[in-house]
Amino acid sequence: MAAEEQTRTAAVAGPPVTGYRLLLPGQWDQVPLRQGTEEAIRRILVTAFSRIPDDAPQDKIGPYKRELERRFRAAVAQAQEGKALDLYLPVKPTADVNLGASIVVSETLLPRHEQGAGQTEPTEVAVQLLSRDGVDNADLSSGEIDGALAVRREHVADADPARDAELASRRVEYIIAVPDDPGRWFVAAFSTVGGGDPRDELADALVEWFDAVMATFRWRRG
Repeated sequence: MAAEEQTRTAAVAGPPVTGYRLLLPGQWDQVPLRQGTEEAIRRILVTAFSRIPDDAPQDKIGPYKRELERRFRAAVAQAQEGKALDLYLPVKPTADVNLGASIVVSETLLPRHEQGAGQTEPTEVAVQLLSRDGVDNADLSSGEIDGALAVRREHVADADPARDAELASRRVEYIIAVPDDPGRWFVAAFSTVGGGDPRDELADALVEWFDAVMATFRWRRG
């Protein structure tokens, strides 16, 4: 995507959308889930293993590496099961704190029989798409991002040990209408466990950070 800011007119009319751009700090790394996944996994694991202290007990290093790789690959596999496009993870500690957070980018399509219905407001369509997973008591709001309709949902998800989610998590999702393609929606889903409580100050700060990241969202065209 071009680095320059795009006007609303450019976002509405112009070359077709071919992708997106998000500005993330260097502590975060991308795992593409359609192509190049294994290469990204290996690169990130090598970086993570390189930070293990040289004086760490040798009998602890092997089990630690195996568990770290198992959890990492499980997170990637779960994102792939959901047909996601990209997974972003904080692979480097920030101020000696390992952030329990992730961003999953995917797209969703409006069922063919609903396309062209015309009488349904786009905001209502977005809310319906978000409601497919049965989440209740969520905070919803809407606006525009890079000239496109965006609906934001925030909620707390219960722990789910069966899916390696041992703690409850705070989740924020943005669903954004893809310009010039009424049946196609972009989804960015953020999740954090905070400091162990999804409603604590760390979780609040990370949610604010993710909102700031989404303010950098731009379509890639060409």
